[in-house]
Amino acid sequence: MQGSGPLNGDIPIGGAKNSALKLMAASLLAEGSTSLLNVPDIADVAIMSELLEAMGVEIERIGDRIDLDVPAELDPIAPYSLVERMRASIAVLGPLLARIGHARVAMPGGDDFGSRPIDMHLQGLEQLGATFSYQHGDISGEAHQLVGAEVFLEFPSVGATENLMMAAVLAQGETVIENAAREPEITDLANFLSQMGAMIDGVGTSRVVIEGVEVLRPTTYTTIPDRIEAATFLAAVAVCGGEVLLKGARPDHMEMLIRKLEEMGMGLTVEPSGLRAEVTDRLRAVDVSTLPYPGLATDYKPFLVAALCVAEGAGMVTENIFAGRFRYVDELVRMGAEIRAEGRHAVVRGVERLSGAPVRAHDIRAGAALVIAGLAAEGETVIANAYHVDRGYEDLAGKLTSVGAQVTRA
Repeated sequence: MQGSGPLNGDIPIGGAKNSALKLMAASLLAEGSTSLLNVPDIADVAIMSELLEAMGVEIERIGDRIDLDVPAELDPIAPYSLVERMRASIAVLGPLLARIGHARVAMPGGDDFGSRPIDMHLQGLEQLGATFSYQHGDISGEAHQLVGAEVFLEFPSVGATENLMMAAVLAQGETVIENAAREPEITDLANFLSQMGAMIDGVGTSRVVIEGVEVLRPTTYTTIPDRIEAATFLAAVAVCGGEVLLKGARPDHMEMLIRKLEEMGMGLTVEPSGLRAEVTDRLRAVDVSTLPYPGLATDYKPFLVAALCVAEGAGMVTENIFAGRFRYVDELVRMGAEIRAEGRHAVVRGVERLSGAPVRAHDIRAGAALVIAGLAAEGETVIANAYHVDRGYEDLAGKLTSVGAQVTRA
């Protein structure tokens, strides 16, 4: 990868990784053939496919469509060999308990963000009547009949909200999830479940009410566009300059990010076909703080840090969601960035230009941030462990190259 000049052209935004994975897990709730459209062709989707196939689901992919044929009898075991590769695997727990009353799921692996315990998932499911035991690194869950309850989440956890929603749709009676996550991917899952026959109110709010039904039916559903992929390309324009149309992007899913980029000096225009970004001058530094949706997503932060590395002035970055999500800073410093990080805070002082260097990706978004930094660097940047990027992006190098960037995937 070489430093690149202005980017110009159109980039299509694919389906949302964080939504598609949960929709695939939710397909377990209904016997029969469910089809998902606009599913990105990425490594994490392939892993989730392997996991569901291990449970007896037959899966066929044609273009951006995945057909899932869910049998009457499922093998409710999510083995460590697959779960360790992707944290989202824990999403099968709620559907399995709701549909067949038992599940055995290995403790999840995945991205390197520090501790992200699944206690809220388990505590919420216990309030619906599930019981859990732990042995040999596995969580075993049993639930003869889930029963609706009022569940208050200590934190608006996306994963816990999703697992509880998927369990509650087949529970007996009413479930209320208080302090529920509000991310667009939560709304997408709720819309999918409703299309399957679930009864859900309060979608997009912090209070979700679910009336359990006896059975759900398979359906065909289109995944929302990936706001995090869109944010990645916005950051690329931020460091390179130019004018790019993100085709299919949903600005209403990125309002706080759009405000922050406009504050930095980026021109953003909502168009019928997507979101147009234009940068003609060096951007200004701003302060950044992550918060649950509708606040600034923690997944955006690495891209914004990369953009701040070459912005004019200094910005304070605060991580309020996950501890330990600044490991990529050391890699940016290797490229000449001026960053001082301590605990949940980092101060980024912009430099005129970064310097290409060999660096290493620690997770999906950190890897993408290093790609962005490489676009703003003199000379060649080589990113090791680039397979992390493949987990979350379909042909990132190809899409960037199509608008003038100099990026190759070895």
